[in-house]
Amino acid sequence: MKYREIIADNLKKRGWSLGYVSAIDSEGRTIWIVDAHRDGKRYVVRADEKLTAFVELELAVSSRSSPPPS
Repeated sequence: MKYREIIADNLKKRGWSLGYVSAIDSEGRTIWIVDAHRDGKRYVVRADEKLTAFVELELAVSSRSSPPPS
């Protein structure tokens, strides 16, 4: 299992819905956009590498949100 898949699984277990897409910027470079949303909160991260985008998303969600109520 890839590390980005572990991050995605962990976020999904905490109630987040995830999505990601690659795009080409104006200079022809691939960029990755990853987002997570839950309970009206949404986090969107853009990075040059897929793994970097997932790690940054995990950090953003973890540092700014609490786990869902039990």
